[in-house]
Amino acid sequence: MTRVSLLSSPFLLGFERLEGMLERAARSADDGYPPYNIEQTSETSWRIVLAVAGFLPEHLSVTVEDNQLVVAGAQPDDKTRTFVHRGIATRQFQRRYVLADGIEVVHAGVENGLLTVDLTRPKSQQVIRKIDIVAKP
Repeated sequence: MTRVSLLSSPFLLGFERLEGMLERAARSADDGYPPYNIEQTSETSWRIVLAVAGFLPEHLSVTVEDNQLVVAGAQPDDKTRTFVHRGIATRQFQRRYVLADGIEVVHAGVENGLLTVDLTRPKSQQVIRKIDIVAKP
């Protein structure tokens, strides 16, 4: 069976990578842990806030891999504690967010059980470049 792509128009050249990123984002959107918010803080800035109660900063990582923001958390097992009831989830997680070209992570921090990751897209200059047309002899 032939797969039809939304980006298969002959006028969209070089977007194969974008299609792959969209597919990865759709696959990773299924898990609901940890809960998160995404806010637009200005015209060119965003903030991702994840609820990471119980995680210390050293148990968390924020990386950018191939235009994807990867936020992960893992806690070591504490064998010294015995729980009668454990209702606060502290399982391992990994969340991936696909970033457009030019988006930069400017800050990540933990406060009151919330991990915040600030993103920005620097304003780009519009570049118009004239291409010389060369006649072949």
